[in-house]
Amino acid sequence: MGFHVTFYLSYKFRLLLLFTLCLTVVGWATSNYFVGAIQEIPKAKEFIANFNKAVVLGKKETLTNEASVKKPDLDNCPSMSPYLRGQDKLIFKPDLTLEEVQAENPKVHRGRYHPEECKALQRVAILIPHRNREKHLLYLLEHLHPFLQRQQLDYGIYTIHQAGSKKFNRAKLLNVGYLEALKDENWDCFIFHDVDLVPENDLNLYKCEDQPKHLVVGRNSTGYRLRYNGYFGGVTALSREQFFKVNGFSNNYWGWGGEDDDLRLRVELHRMKIIRPMPEVGKYTMIFHTRDRGNEVNLERMKLLHQVSRVWRTDGLNSCVYKLLSVDYNPLYINITVDFWSSQ
Repeated sequence: MGFHVTFYLSYKFRLLLLFTLCLTVVGWATSNYFVGAIQEIPKAKEFIANFNKAVVLGKKETLTNEASVKKPDLDNCPSMSPYLRGQDKLIFKPDLTLEEVQAENPKVHRGRYHPEECKALQRVAILIPHRNREKHLLYLLEHLHPFLQRQQLDYGIYTIHQAGSKKFNRAKLLNVGYLEALKDENWDCFIFHDVDLVPENDLNLYKCEDQPKHLVVGRNSTGYRLRYNGYFGGVTALSREQFFKVNGFSNNYWGWGGEDDDLRLRVELHRMKIIRPMPEVGKYTMIFHTRDRGNEVNLERMKLLHQVSRVWRTDGLNSCVYKLLSVDYNPLYINITVDFWSSQ
């Protein structure tokens, strides 16, 4: 019995001794871990501080690099572009396609262009009224885009298309073009351009001056002479303010003729003087065509011209009513389609 008690006590003693030894080992290992961890804390803080400094320095360096990459402000383009070449020989290919013209003008986007090498002196909107003149428009676009680019202009080309078969109203279409184009850009200058007239000389600058400008001094169909004294048709240039001042065109000229003389009278009523380029510069080729159906001679034009001084304040931009059917941003031009609901 005594032997069993002694063995039992010695067994319990050995278990206690073993348990104590395990606690000692665990305690020693844990103390070493925490001491090491405490010793490593300053190193961790130092690492984080250095990392933050690196991030800040990296951001500063990135900003510095971006600033160095950013292009400086462009200088203004010269008043006379170095790319001008004067009189040009015009060729009209019978099989010309819109895709060809588009391929020749890769920097024109949604009907607009601006020079990359300098800041254009003016923002110019070209307004072209037409109906059923797609071939003429194609020829004009082929020659007009490079012509304007050589002049280093910031420009947009707008075609204003009259829907339906009612009588054509060129003047009202140009009023629409002015009003709608100003929704895109605060254009400085407006060029009112017939679709069948192609400029021959790029020294004929499509810019506005301090007075309204008539650009068609002569054309091939008139022996390159002015059609008549006071002629103000074909292609004209008025600044945004000049056109607004005269209240634009009259809206009452249905059919062919009279609206350009009406505009001339409005300009003269405001004591502005019409200027023109030199005859050898203001030369145009008129693309031959027969009179359009729906654009017959306006037999009321002389009667309307006698009313200009009385009606110009109420007949024009401020009374131009139209239904806007669509505005399409094509690669080479912006096409505006309208309906006038006219019974003419």
